Amino acid sequence: MNDTAKPPPSGGPEAAAETPKKIVIVATHGIDTPELASVPLVVGNAALAMDVQVTMILQSAGVGIATRGISEHIAAEGFDSVQKLLSSYLEFGGKILVCIPCLLPRKISNDQLVQGAEPVKAGRVVSEILDADRVVCY
Repeated sequence: MNDTAKPPPSGGPEAAAETPKKIVIVATHGIDTPELASVPLVVGNAALAMDVQVTMILQSAGVGIATRGISEHIAAEGFDSVQKLLSSYLEFGGKILVCIPCLLPRKISNDQLVQGAEPVKAGRVVSEILDADRVVCY
């Protein structure tokens, strides 16, 4: 039998080269901690520049990152504004998922979210985490 005719084993280096890496970033900080609200977007933009698929999940105060009227007021010294970082992140193909139960006590409606932000519940969060190669939490 000719070994060169065999397909590469599943999960080998050839498979890794064909399948893009995927990370999930969970952001839980907002206007009260601007540096911790900025860093997830900086990391997300860097990952996208490296051809890594990125899904960012905003929970708790992190929902402010994708809320019009809030995001433009989040700025940490030494970083671009959250609004600018978010704009770049979305432009480069990053996904933003926003926790619906976290929006409710903050009285944030879906129409207040920036274009491209998708409100989701826990089941979608779990699904994204299970599909990711790595998960990073801020």
